[in-house]
Amino acid sequence: MVSTSSTTGTIKSVYIANRGEIARRIARTCDRLGIRAVAGTDSFLDPAAQVAAAVAAGADAVHPGYGFLSENAGFARAVAAAGLTWIGPMPEVIERMGRKDAAREIAAAAGVPVVPTGASAGSATDLFPVLVKAAAGGGGKGMRIVRTAAELDEAVAAAGREAKAAFGDDTILIEKYVERGRHIEVQLLGDTHGTVIHMGTRECSVQRRHQKVIEEAPAPGLDDDLLEQMHDAAVRLGKAVQYTNAGTVEFLLDADTGDFYFLEMNTRLQVEHRVTELYTGVDLVHLQLEVASGRPIDLGPDPFFYGSSIEARIYAEDAWHGFLPQAGRASLVRWPEATVVDHDLVSGQVVSTAFDPMLGKVVVHGDDRETARLALVQALDDTVILGLTTNVGFLRQLAASEEFATPGTIDTAWLDRTEPTPPDPAPARELAALLWQQAHAPTTGPFAADGFRIGGPPAPVRVDFEDGSVTLPGGHAPGTAGGAGRMTSAIVTAHGVELSHHGQRYVFERPDAAADHGMEAGDGTVVAPMPGTVLDVRVAEGHTVAAGDVLGVVEAMKMELALKAPYDGVVTAVMAVTGRQVALGDALFTVEAIDD
Repeated sequence: MVSTSSTTGTIKSVYIANRGEIARRIARTCDRLGIRAVAGTDSFLDPAAQVAAAVAAGADAVHPGYGFLSENAGFARAVAAAGLTWIGPMPEVIERMGRKDAAREIAAAAGVPVVPTGASAGSATDLFPVLVKAAAGGGGKGMRIVRTAAELDEAVAAAGREAKAAFGDDTILIEKYVERGRHIEVQLLGDTHGTVIHMGTRECSVQRRHQKVIEEAPAPGLDDDLLEQMHDAAVRLGKAVQYTNAGTVEFLLDADTGDFYFLEMNTRLQVEHRVTELYTGVDLVHLQLEVASGRPIDLGPDPFFYGSSIEARIYAEDAWHGFLPQAGRASLVRWPEATVVDHDLVSGQVVSTAFDPMLGKVVVHGDDRETARLALVQALDDTVILGLTTNVGFLRQLAASEEFATPGTIDTAWLDRTEPTPPDPAPARELAALLWQQAHAPTTGPFAADGFRIGGPPAPVRVDFEDGSVTLPGGHAPGTAGGAGRMTSAIVTAHGVELSHHGQRYVFERPDAAADHGMEAGDGTVVAPMPGTVLDVRVAEGHTVAAGDVLGVVEAMKMELALKAPYDGVVTAVMAVTGRQVALGDALFTVEAIDD
């Protein structure tokens, strides 16, 4: 990766006010530059505690990472007041651009096109569908798509609750919703000498519930004229606010009309900055340190800008069942080699619903987009996480799909309106059967499987699992049949086999090892569809409800899920308690049908 022309000398020790893979990624650049890096404390949302920890650690600069306090103007001011260098934009810029409503006005004043709102897009009837979103934050929190007036009040209330909890501000914006929008970003860099440059585009259109799933650089399939317009608009906005350090301008590109609109400005380093680094050959954290030290941006010749890079986000979620958050102990973790992986997940680690569901990122680069796409498919094949349900298999299937292979096909709502189809478990079941047989078949004595059978061919072997049986051909030697002997990403016990196949985790249990996996809810019992926290309870025993009425709300990992009455009836039991954590399958409500 190309380094900047000078070596950072002013900053000697950096306190990273973040955790996990974010802290590890920033520390790698610091280590390469000979700068001491200190990981943050557990009080990630407490500015005073972070500043105190930075001072106590003897740091002379603070890098906020790209989450938690990274866009907190008060934190930036507190860092400066303590005599430390803030590695990020000026707090005044964070404040001005951190609110979507204020940022929108600034963008419009700078001549950057913005999404129409109710005030400029005509009557409410003309405006629907609309996007309801939090004015004070991002990351998909406090965001809802509303298609009718009847849905608006409930959506605004839910978005406001999320926004209040996440950002301490329940102010809501209502904008026209673009049905087929592509999410295009421009990476900006500014220094304290008045220079603002762009580092090309990224596309982040592959999203579910406004959370990014796959990102790539550059944005594919855009003509040179459109790219120049986007680059110019981003730089113009950056200069208008006198932007310093690394930041991102996000645009919404209408796939039907070719028009683009300003969405927001992220006044920090983005999670997806790694695809830009691989595409440009420039270490963005190094540049951040250079700018924070007061040096002008100096990249020498034009940035590298070569090939294509793609990043896949690994989440603890069940992609085949509504992307519901998951929790558990990762019994076996293996990340792909010969590619960039940012993670902080190792074998034996417990994943809870208390934090963001992202476990890591797999990033690849190729001479062109197709080469990079195929490299991503291979990298996801080589990613193994057992003991915990993740989206790796889904990502692998998506990366291999015709839709993703065709640039511009996937818009930001594509995943929300496309029901993912789980892969066929049959090939994985066959591998599991062979692995189980190899592990448990006698190797000595009269029952050893030596392939000998008087008067006939070698006898086949049948292996039974709860979800089906597999008949293995006779006469195979353990570890050689069907190539399954090469399968090492598996855990085999007397009770069954857990393995990873094309990134997808499978658990095949033996029929004689069937166990009680928790209460199976009977008719009328509404259970927790995911581990999380009860956010709201709206009914009490004796209440009459109609089918579809919301009984309560469960929240986990940036997601709220409404629990609804299965039919018209009377609430006969309420086990849910607001604020209490629940496990997957916990019974929360019971509704007794009204007898006709």
